Amino acid sequence: MVYCLASQYGKKIKLSIFGQSHSPAIGVSIDGLPAGLKLDMESLKTFLRRRAPGQDELSTARKENDAPEILSGLADGVTCGAPLTVIIRNRDARSADYRETRDVPRPSHADYTAQIKYGGYQDVAGGGHFSGRLTAPLCVAGGICIQILHGLGVAIDAHILQIGGVRGTDAEMKHEILAAKEENDSVGGVIACEVVGLPAGLGDPMFDGVENRIAGIVFGIPGVKGIEFGSGFEGAGRRGSENNDSFFMDKGTVRTRTNHSGGILGGITNGMPVLFRVAFKPVPSIGIEQKSVSLSRAENVVLRANGRYDPCIVPRAVPCVEAAAAIALYDAYLDR
Repeated sequence: MVYCLASQYGKKIKLSIFGQSHSPAIGVSIDGLPAGLKLDMESLKTFLRRRAPGQDELSTARKENDAPEILSGLADGVTCGAPLTVIIRNRDARSADYRETRDVPRPSHADYTAQIKYGGYQDVAGGGHFSGRLTAPLCVAGGICIQILHGLGVAIDAHILQIGGVRGTDAEMKHEILAAKEENDSVGGVIACEVVGLPAGLGDPMFDGVENRIAGIVFGIPGVKGIEFGSGFEGAGRRGSENNDSFFMDKGTVRTRTNHSGGILGGITNGMPVLFRVAFKPVPSIGIEQKSVSLSRAENVVLRANGRYDPCIVPRAVPCVEAAAAIALYDAYLDR
């Protein structure tokens, strides 16, 4: 028997994400939030709308309003110390589009590995628990942590740095997505994130460093294939004299003249902005014929994916990256 415990995260705050893409609802339970925190539900709904599907021509045609429903953890709009449990109902699922994927896995999709791991008992509809749909409850938890961090003077901002091979204006990157969509194809991209206002001293060496914590939850966003901090891979081509961040005193505070380290030294924040970039692969579900296999017949076949898909998940992933960073950093803040 195989047990799945991978959808949990955190040390001081512990969150568990549950549900599948086409189950009646998806959701998150967050344990460890301090009591007495007043949540701004309208602000949370606005944050969730940035991720919601079906809003424009750049995203899937699936339409979900992603309205959060609080089941526990609040009393009169204030956290009461009990686990905060929130659900979002699925209202626009078309499960019939995915019947074939149990036998014919989509190339570069989790269909095949899920079949091996769970022996055919996994929910294949919409990708089941592997779906990007599960980033909605991630954004619920992250949106709450963003509000808390804002009260502590911490701001998180992510933006699209690259779509496919294009680093240009918003219009140029949008054109790249629409060109792929017109050809029934997909495209990936890169998101950059900056966190300002963090105090020095968050995180630990070795396995609980701030990079570790952020990377651990960012890789929970479907489609993520890489992450780098500060100068990242570019820094690997420099000499130490070029990549080192010189210290100086600024009105009694230690600062650095550059920020190639991305605000983290030895896994611990140094008071400078935390900078990282996240690489997303192209969506594997495309309308072009692809070579695959029939698992039941053990033979090669050709597959054309059915269903409704994003030609590029990067625009909708921007708030997901912000949410993931907020969860990791608030957890680190509580673990000081």
